[in-house]
Amino acid sequence: MRKLIYLIPLFFALFVAILALNKEDTPEEIALALLNSLDEEKRNRVHMSLEDSSRMNWHYLPWSSWERPGISLKEMDDSQKAMVHKLLQSYLSEKGYKKVKDIISLEDVLAVIENDPKRRDHDQYYLSVYGDPSTKTLWGYNFQGHHISLNFTIVDGKMSYTPRFYGANPAEVKAGPRKGFRALKAEEDLAMELVNSLDKSQAEKAIFKLESFWDIQSTNQAEIEPQISPLHTGNGLAIKDMNQQQQNLLFTLIDEYLSAMPKQLAETRMAQLKTEEIDEIKFGWAGATKLGEGHYYCIQGKTFLIEFDNTQNDANHIHTVWRDYDGDWGRDLIKEHYQSSNHHH
Repeated sequence: MRKLIYLIPLFFALFVAILALNKEDTPEEIALALLNSLDEEKRNRVHMSLEDSSRMNWHYLPWSSWERPGISLKEMDDSQKAMVHKLLQSYLSEKGYKKVKDIISLEDVLAVIENDPKRRDHDQYYLSVYGDPSTKTLWGYNFQGHHISLNFTIVDGKMSYTPRFYGANPAEVKAGPRKGFRALKAEEDLAMELVNSLDKSQAEKAIFKLESFWDIQSTNQAEIEPQISPLHTGNGLAIKDMNQQQQNLLFTLIDEYLSAMPKQLAETRMAQLKTEEIDEIKFGWAGATKLGEGHYYCIQGKTFLIEFDNTQNDANHIHTVWRDYDGDWGRDLIKEHYQSSNHHH
């Protein structure tokens, strides 16, 4: 009996350890653990106020061409890198996180093609944290580098995930062990299938330009308005002018962009589009309607803009973006927070 009593603290410690192993850390706990693991100099660089102007300083150029806020994966140890990836997995779906890894992996392909491993470094992706994650009410973080810009703002349990940029260079790997690999295959193939399903009168509305744009038209602007879209002046094919099969295809394409988010958020946003914006959604195209030649498309609704282009590098270099006119950087959520919070009245 006495031996059993001595063993009780051991059993209790083991029980606590098992609970700790099974416990799923919240995103806020992950962010705080990461911040606390950094030395003071790095923590000061990575952690800023929500009002800091660097929060909206973004681009999709290689790291050596555009200075990012925060610190890079290259400056982190393995455990800190793991926490960054765990944080990303908390706010992305499995598909969205896979796209991030696939896009980053293309830096290794470019390093071989260009014989420039310094410029094409898969660890030159930067994290910056804004606000105080411990409050769980008003904070955010950005993860940025070549062809990736993920910008999350968390306000009272709600989340803004835009601007959200994914790119791919090469769009299709042409040689080597990964020949044929396409990181953003669905975003291109679904749209190509849609534009080629249009009849003559539909195509006359949808295809507003015979030459593709060189890049997305919203570029890296901090804020955009509907006027930035090429469809704002009356171009494009309205969803009401599509047949049922084409409408289904368009929504499958939109869902490909939404599916980078956690499932519940994606389903909620899609439901809003189908009920609140369906009459205002349009699809437009510029350039060639076959792979291997420059092409661009955009999808515009009342609250959002999707852009895709594959023109550069002989039509083997993709840029995609989702923008929310009022919701980028959580502006609408932050405004609502300050209007409704008692301590701000």
